[in-house]
Amino acid sequence: MLPLVLTRHDAHPFMGMDLPWLLEQRAATRPEHPFIVWAPFDGPARAWSYAEFVARVQRFAGGLHRRGVQRGERVLIHLDNCAEALIAWYGCAWLGAAAVTTNARAAGDELAYYAGHSEAVAGITQPRFAELVARHCTGLQWLAVTADDNGEPPAHPTERGQHFDAIDAEPPPRHAPDPLAPCSVQYTSGTTSRPKGVLWTHANALWGARINALHEDLRADDVHLVHLPLFHTNAQAYSVLACLWAGATAVVMPRFSASRFWPTSLAQRCTWTSLVPFCTKALLEHEVPPVHHYRLWGSAVNEPPTDAHFRVKTIGWWGMTETISHGIVGSPQLPNRPLTIGRPAPEYGIAVVEDDSVPVRDARHVGPGGSGQLLIRGVRGLSLFHEYLGNPRATADGFDPDGWFRTGDRVDVLDDSSLRFGDRTKDMLKVGGENVAASEIERVVLQVAGVHECVVVAKKHPMLDEVPVLFVLPAAHAEADLLDRVRAACTAQLASFKQPHELRLVHDFPRSTLEKIAKAELRRRLDAEDPRGNAP
Repeated sequence: MLPLVLTRHDAHPFMGMDLPWLLEQRAATRPEHPFIVWAPFDGPARAWSYAEFVARVQRFAGGLHRRGVQRGERVLIHLDNCAEALIAWYGCAWLGAAAVTTNARAAGDELAYYAGHSEAVAGITQPRFAELVARHCTGLQWLAVTADDNGEPPAHPTERGQHFDAIDAEPPPRHAPDPLAPCSVQYTSGTTSRPKGVLWTHANALWGARINALHEDLRADDVHLVHLPLFHTNAQAYSVLACLWAGATAVVMPRFSASRFWPTSLAQRCTWTSLVPFCTKALLEHEVPPVHHYRLWGSAVNEPPTDAHFRVKTIGWWGMTETISHGIVGSPQLPNRPLTIGRPAPEYGIAVVEDDSVPVRDARHVGPGGSGQLLIRGVRGLSLFHEYLGNPRATADGFDPDGWFRTGDRVDVLDDSSLRFGDRTKDMLKVGGENVAASEIERVVLQVAGVHECVVVAKKHPMLDEVPVLFVLPAAHAEADLLDRVRAACTAQLASFKQPHELRLVHDFPRSTLEKIAKAELRRRLDAEDPRGNAP
């Protein structure tokens, strides 16, 4: 049985390696091959070969070191997609610092939490966010700001911080590779009042690079279009790290744009991309070129009906920030059952049980035709995240006694043993590809004077998959402007995608056992409405 937590005494695939080691290998073996191509919406694309990219990363690490950043310290990276986001992430890894990537749509209250909880010593951002970061992340020792906003001139130039390009100095001495050293932190929504910081080691990053490239059949001559946010595991690990392992090219766009997807894909001869359902729906509104170079797409399900329209094969997958790679995945080489997420990846253990509150060894396992809780087993610090930063209780609670991680998701086991995603038992919403915890919204709303109770429920949406609908039970004698004040609190404290799409006053809630609000009944009522919000 594999150990639960990777230790320095364990043999593993990445002994004597770290992320800088992999960069060095690629700079030596493919020095002139393009690694990162920055494709802004306006202006020409800019390419960095493997040798050029590694040289810039080394000098960025030197600039961090000259400004006092030490190994083991953390640097906040609050950026939309841009080349600087990758230079900063890999530069931190080169120095031995940990990059803390935050959602670029985060509100000030969320940023303050991320910076304070991670104890970040410095920050990297862009003109659009400079004032927000400076005002809320008061513990940072210094702040660096890029010259533009994802290739566009800043609408409001700022005097905050120093120039990103000035973080440039002779590289620090190369330290001995330590695969167990912290590499990065990503904050992920959860059912607690605050997001958890998912800590990856260098071995985690190397695992993601190698296994994602293998699952995706990624080759050295592939060109991978990256339009999903780089602060997410999908773009950072499924796309860029996988390209680094394979020696392929990553073409980075500022963000997803349905109108620019095909022109950029054709200009760069892209062969691979990762999508979320929102992207696919948006692309259906645009003409597919008569000839394109794509051979594979990756998305939430295998071989959807839209594959015929786009003339490409889509492999489905399931994964989390905590799993680094895909715990369940389709096959690039063989047919997959349409609309499934695939089969268990050979690198992990997968269990589907009726009740995940008991150890897997004692649980009733679900067979074909059934539905159950999904658990995954791997090695913490290698194939699973190392820990929730500063939260040993949450880390311990996430695993059963034998090391099975409770994902909080339900899956259906089909008659051919393929797996289909069911729902999220941790009360999560999927809003346009973003994970949103209902509790995060509820926490903000409950602080508004005049709110007695509130609950957030997902409502189906034709483009965004789901959107949050907020139900508010007012206190006695609550002011008439209660919903206006609730809306203002959400705007001030939550990222735009987390803000409720609808706010509804109620006189009572449906209740289940122990007087809990029956969210299932509220979801049923929402599902019974037509798209305009009217009951049938």
